[in-house]
Amino acid sequence: MKKTIYKSILAAGILSAGVATVTPASAETTLTLSSWLPPSHPIVANMIVPWTEQVAEATNGNVKVKILAKGLGSPPAHFDIARKGQADVTYGVHGYQPGRFLLTKAAEFSFLGDKAEDVSVAYWRTHKKHLEAANEHEGVQLLGVFTHGPGQMYNAVRPISSLADLKGLKIRVGGGAINTITTAMGATPLLKSATKAYELMSHGVADGTFFPKESIKSFKLTKLVKYATIIPKGLYNVSFFLVMNSKKFDSLSDGDKAAIMKVSGENFARISGKAWDVADAAGVVAMKADGVQIQTASSALMAEIKAKADPIEQAWVDDVKEKTGLDGAKIMADLRAEIANVAAGN
Repeated sequence: MKKTIYKSILAAGILSAGVATVTPASAETTLTLSSWLPPSHPIVANMIVPWTEQVAEATNGNVKVKILAKGLGSPPAHFDIARKGQADVTYGVHGYQPGRFLLTKAAEFSFLGDKAEDVSVAYWRTHKKHLEAANEHEGVQLLGVFTHGPGQMYNAVRPISSLADLKGLKIRVGGGAINTITTAMGATPLLKSATKAYELMSHGVADGTFFPKESIKSFKLTKLVKYATIIPKGLYNVSFFLVMNSKKFDSLSDGDKAAIMKVSGENFARISGKAWDVADAAGVVAMKADGVQIQTASSALMAEIKAKADPIEQAWVDDVKEKTGLDGAKIMADLRAEIANVAAGN
């Protein structure tokens, strides 16, 4: 009897060991992604979705990303949604949380570049070189930073040919540097997320909005906006993040983590930048079709803007030095040089 029991235990042990040997080295993981924009928006359709497909391919199907049908909170809440693990992955705008992020403002100042691809790729490279060590994204794994196309002026009241034309206008802005720039130019900034632009303008709460060209089409503003003033290299820009909950990232295999980072970072910056440049071109077509009057800023207006924007950038440089010890002027010089480098094909 004892021999029979012993043989049974031994056989079970051998069977268990055999089963263990065929267990996959990396089990399939499905990550949840909370999105606060509609599925048709270029960020989702042409940036996030292609990235999720690349994640699945790079990890040989070990990691898949599921975009939730509905966002788990307001746009400003999305950094913390990932940090707290309510969703595994989120994207969002640094400027939607005033005072939380300092160094990412480097990508928000005036006259950076005419293409989102150039600025986004250069921004990622500059972040790796200068900003990463400061760990402003504590609590999450930073997968990417990127920008939209150069920000421009839109309103329903009058053409903007000088800063005097902005005086008294209420302008929806997305936060960050443009909030301060708008005040300096004489307009009243209304700090609201992009998704609120139609509501604000259609109800007459806002006279206009500062946006990339894409957004006038994406947020259905072509029949509300009457005047567009295009600022070469942009009046401003907006810094975006793509992040994953740190614990979730750490739970993945080393191979899957490396594969995800390979398709993130600079690769994602290039994906998003290219998609935004295409969307900006489509935005111009849509504005022209609906009769928006588009003009390019004169040299006189450019000089007026520069006189207001330069001190704001310098104030940031001083703030960075005081709070982090970093050389903000060097960061901006390297960012602008890298944008030119990327534009040259490097």
